[in-house]
Amino acid sequence: MSTAHAFAGNRVPSVVHLLGPLVKRLLGIGLPFGPNVLLTVRGRTSGQPRTFPVAILEHEGRRFVQSPFGEVNWVRNLRATPEATVSKGRTTEVVVATELTAEQAGPILRAALSPYLRSRMTRAVLGKFFDLRADATAEDYIAEARRHPMFELRPKS
Repeated sequence: MSTAHAFAGNRVPSVVHLLGPLVKRLLGIGLPFGPNVLLTVRGRTSGQPRTFPVAILEHEGRRFVQSPFGEVNWVRNLRATPEATVSKGRTTEVVVATELTAEQAGPILRAALSPYLRSRMTRAVLGKFFDLRADATAEDYIAEARRHPMFELRPKS
């Protein structure tokens, strides 16, 4: 694995703080913004709803969210209360989140990221958050999954 550019903390970069409100507003009115949706979870101490944009990873007919920034607040909130709401525009769905082990998340992370690691431009962007190269092994992806929590989202029944 390369260690040249990997994100070295569990903090969200300042550019995300700057663009987050704009992305949240665009998603809230239903404008397409790639695989991004709004995820609303209850705050683990306040109980207040907390909404933030996340990218949905779809793999083999299943849906996942993953934290490129590590153990951030939304991850801790989702662990405390695994029920959440996914929304985009006027479409909302109540889901239940189940955290995956690193061994379960590694192959999904590989399926999601490996195509982008072949491109110099996208590899440079991903390299800021993930310690992966185009020739990364399954073990490399599992190691990254330990640093980047992943949850499967299923409709609440």
